[in-house]
Amino acid sequence: MKIKKGDTIIITAGKDKGKKGKVEAIFPGEETLAVAGVGIYKRHMKKRDEKHPGGIIDMTRPIPVASVALLCPTCKQQTRVGYLVTKGAKIRICRKCEAKI
Repeated sequence: MKIKKGDTIIITAGKDKGKKGKVEAIFPGEETLAVAGVGIYKRHMKKRDEKHPGGIIDMTRPIPVASVALLCPTCKQQTRVGYLVTKGAKIRICRKCEAKI
């Protein structure tokens, strides 16, 4: 996957379209990622005991990688990720300004 943990992304599709956030976790097997404050849904939980009181709880759902785009830290624009291979080192670059990510 071209997006890594800690990258700043923008949502390009879905109910949260246009929101920006930082990647908290990546699930490569499912090709999804978790973003802080994005993809939140409500879950009605039944009371179980004193630790779990129940009620309506906000939960975060992972977002498909296909519906996000990377924000370049240099030019602050939505961009694709490219790679530059030099002497065995593989570096991610911005396709718009060609700066290292």
